[in-house]
Amino acid sequence: MADIRVIIPAINEGDSIGKVVSELPEHVTEIIVADNGSQDDTAENARKAGATVVTETRKGYGYACLKGLEYISKQSKVPDIIVFIDGDYSDYPEELDKVVAPILENDVDFVVGARKKSLREPGSMTPQQVFGNQLATFLMRVLFRSRFTDLGPFRAIKYEKLKELEMQDTTYGWTVEMQLKILRKKMSYAEIPVRYKRRIGVSKVSGTVKGTIFAGIKILGWIFKYSLK
Repeated sequence: MADIRVIIPAINEGDSIGKVVSELPEHVTEIIVADNGSQDDTAENARKAGATVVTETRKGYGYACLKGLEYISKQSKVPDIIVFIDGDYSDYPEELDKVVAPILENDVDFVVGARKKSLREPGSMTPQQVFGNQLATFLMRVLFRSRFTDLGPFRAIKYEKLKELEMQDTTYGWTVEMQLKILRKKMSYAEIPVRYKRRIGVSKVSGTVKGTIFAGIKILGWIFKYSLK
């Protein structure tokens, strides 16, 4: 059986993190919650649910993901697949098997769980999220001949391929950076439709004007940066 490690970046997700951890498939080798300086019981609830908790005090989605990867890099056994999922319970953790299937069955390098409109709970994505995704993936199609339709956070990638990407972004550009580097390096990829529901709590990105604007700037910045290479 494949060695699958799950990384969950989280900040102040005390009400939801236990649900995310407990509903991931039992065959997952290890679940790592990267606590990004939470002021609530996120870390405690994650541990109670069975996760390993690592702490990253520097605020940023990418910082948290990188901390999770740093922890994995120090383990004696090398994983086969890394899965990323958010800690807000907006994804369905039990769909992990569906997301990793193209890697296990067809040797695909990278898979995005695409939040198709028909599978989204009404109101689960804000209008600015929908517009931002559409704009970003449109530009990626035009500039890079991409087939991506979403920048969804629920994703899986072969560990060795992830190391090749040399991820750098420390904030909201993490997802698009990964997908742009996949395209640039001509790695194989697929999208798998996944369900999506209203998150528990308030989003740190789309829930604020500042977060929305900053995320948009970061995402577009990565796209135009790579278009000039």
